[in-house]
Amino acid sequence: MIKNTSYNLEKIDKDFKWVKRLSVLMDSRFRIGNFRFGLDPILNFIPFAGQIATFIISLVLVSVMIRNGASSKVAVKMLLNVTWDAILGSIPLFGNIFDFFNKANEKNINLLQEHYYDNKHQGSAKRILITLGIILFIIIVLFIYAMYAFTVWLFGLMF
Repeated sequence: MIKNTSYNLEKIDKDFKWVKRLSVLMDSRFRIGNFRFGLDPILNFIPFAGQIATFIISLVLVSVMIRNGASSKVAVKMLLNVTWDAILGSIPLFGNIFDFFNKANEKNINLLQEHYYDNKHQGSAKRILITLGIILFIIIVLFIYAMYAFTVWLFGLMF
């Protein structure tokens, strides 16, 4: 079966424009002086619901472009941007300030533009995922060791 590539390119362009408009709304739609911000930091003033809503919107943007054939490498980079934004944005007070300066959706738009129009970020995400796995393993081992050391210290105080 032959795919109609002109249709695919038109669909990618159409979806890319939609994702870009929504990204601008989330990250840089409003302006005060030379400072630009979007709905993302404003919604994060609503505890829990705002962070969850912005995370879901960002995931929708990523999923639309994955559906349009984004490589696994660019998809993982985009998901890391969104996840990093959600994790740090959920920290009270710091997260609110962080969301005004971190523009995860704009970073993802730049990645997509480089991917689709400049042929960058092609290929597998295997190296990125292996690196993340190693880092996660090290963090877990350090956490377990810290819990062990804390328990030994606590028992030393008690007995």
